[in-house]
Amino acid sequence: MSDSRAADAAAIQAVLVDSYKAWEAGDADGMVADYAADATVIMPGARRDSRDEIRDNMALAFTGPLKGTSTWNRQLSLRFVGTDAAIVVVESGILFPGQTEVPDAGKVNVTWVFEKRDGQWLIAAYHNSPVLAAAQ
Repeated sequence: MSDSRAADAAAIQAVLVDSYKAWEAGDADGMVADYAADATVIMPGARRDSRDEIRDNMALAFTGPLKGTSTWNRQLSLRFVGTDAAIVVVESGILFPGQTEVPDAGKVNVTWVFEKRDGQWLIAAYHNSPVLAAAQ
């Protein structure tokens, strides 16, 4: 990986770490600080079409069902698409108060799409889907 790609990868990692820390703090503003204004979030049964909508939804969740939660994340890959885009694939899950591990049924596969705008890496899209057990 070239030095510039290594620096881009490190910047993307920093965005993810900041987002995870903001989640743990229940900080909706901090969580979306590195989302593009026109970011999209898609989860089973839900779609959010702007940073403001994502922030508002997370603020409600942090005072309700996600209060006191954190996330568990295991990055599976990061690849660049051209010079100003990257895709990060992560296995993730929510740790509820008192949990030390995410149960298999709570794990999701996540796709993060990043776009470099004006020299800054921003989250352009997020999508998650449940991890399904292998067919038996």
